[in-house]
Amino acid sequence: MLLRLARAAIREHLGLDDGGAESPDSVKSIIAAHPWLDEPGASFVTLTEGGELRGCIGTLEAHQPLGRDVAEHAVDAASRDPRFLPVAVEEYPLLDVEVSVLSEPEPILVVTPEWRRDDDGRMTAVPSEHPVRSRNELERALRPGKDGLILTERDGRRRATFLPQVWEQLPNPHEFVAHLLAKAGLPAALDWRNGEIVCERYEVTAHADH
Repeated sequence: MLLRLARAAIREHLGLDDGGAESPDSVKSIIAAHPWLDEPGASFVTLTEGGELRGCIGTLEAHQPLGRDVAEHAVDAASRDPRFLPVAVEEYPLLDVEVSVLSEPEPILVVTPEWRRDDDGRMTAVPSEHPVRSRNELERALRPGKDGLILTERDGRRRATFLPQVWEQLPNPHEFVAHLLAKAGLPAALDWRNGEIVCERYEVTAHADH
């Protein structure tokens, strides 16, 4: 259903849908027929052509109904991704569409020993859970193929994400993090040890043409 909705939005944007708003295949009709699309949701829409990326736009936090979110991002991926020219009418039959619905991002937590002095004055290692504080902790905590990753500078100036699907091209956690740092405008070799980079993970439910 989400693929059908995304394709309907792109067709309407390109002027390829002659059925009008009352057609059962229109964005309006699809959303009206499926009340669950009115629930809040966050999505990314990815377009490929001949196996090559053609556009990808989305949001990380749910701020509007899922149906509207998917429809808007489908149009944005086809027309507003700054990396590409807008999709032309004649390209529509060549497009493959993928819709990813995101879970709510959450901090990546790890458990490490924390040394504490007991009542007898002896030092004892006590397991302590905390957000990842270093690149090394992050790379060890990542779940290849499952985690979407968000990296944010502590001051919030730079932020970037990779969907879990990117693991297919970058299966090594170190390379995955390096490319995401570069996407955020940070050095790929950047190392940190005291939480200078805030790390969050999420999962996706993906709906694809292929």
